[in-house]
Amino acid sequence: MAKWGEGDPRWIVEERADATNVNNWHWTERDVTSWSQDVINSLLLGIHVEGEEGSCKVTDVSNIDGEASINNRKGKLIFFYEWNVKASWIGTNKMGIKYKGTVEIPNLSDENDMDDLDICVTLCKDQPRTPLTDLMRKEGDKKIRMALGNYVKHLKKEFSQGMILPTANGLDKQNQETQAKVTLEKTQVGSSTTANFPSTGVKIPTVTFSLKDTFLTSPEELYRVFLNQDMVQAFTHLAASVDGCSGGKFRLLEGNVHGQFAELIPDKKIVMKWRFSNWPTGHASTVTLNFVDRSNETELTMEANGVPNNEEDRMKEGWQRYYFDAIKQTFGYGARLC
Repeated sequence: MAKWGEGDPRWIVEERADATNVNNWHWTERDVTSWSQDVINSLLLGIHVEGEEGSCKVTDVSNIDGEASINNRKGKLIFFYEWNVKASWIGTNKMGIKYKGTVEIPNLSDENDMDDLDICVTLCKDQPRTPLTDLMRKEGDKKIRMALGNYVKHLKKEFSQGMILPTANGLDKQNQETQAKVTLEKTQVGSSTTANFPSTGVKIPTVTFSLKDTFLTSPEELYRVFLNQDMVQAFTHLAASVDGCSGGKFRLLEGNVHGQFAELIPDKKIVMKWRFSNWPTGHASTVTLNFVDRSNETELTMEANGVPNNEEDRMKEGWQRYYFDAIKQTFGYGARLC
């Protein structure tokens, strides 16, 4: 037996900042199955394609079967995931006729590149043939691959942090290199993709944008839609947590969006600190909603300040589709766009 202080240096814990897993020598594992299922579900539900034949969208993810985990041994991260995914899609042709179909991805795994995925798009057995199937097989296929590719990128970025522990002198070169390589593409708000922003303490270039729309309802009713938890869950079609009071917090779209109500003027104005969960820690945009009574309609103006400049398109599209359009469709407030 080695004398005290003369053993393998990999087992010496007193030199560690946290006195655990010296030099990352021991095998550590983290299960990310549940997190992965939530992310895959939200990414696929955001897929929508259009063409001359009409449009198609993924409406339901019926099955995400498999597992995912991250392992660290000797400072090296090993990502393991294996999934069989099934989803449903609905196509609408130019005449307004709807068609139903399914999508199956049986081999989403760490052993396959995105180009090697088998994506099987079919119509339900009772549906007549339609060119929309080809639209979904071509354009839908591309967006599905992109969404699942973003899942893998998000997985590697989100869980690289903390798996390789810092040494006593605070250096962690491999983790820095890993995170420097991770970049994520922009996609819909219902997806959980991330952009490779600097961490807290680094200035982020931001932009401001605004949207305007009209709703066939009163300011009082439209104002309530944003603060009532049941109504938020209705138009997002997902579980949400909404504390509709000044200083109250909200969390929706599978946790991909969250924030806090900073100022409330009943039936006239809502100011909120709003952010995607993957934005740098502590950074949020300021979203201001102004409600103006236009007789039988309400004009709603949304202004967003402090939006990371490479997230502008994603956030703008998300607000139009998953807030404005979804509210109209769910509650029958449809009106001509301004």
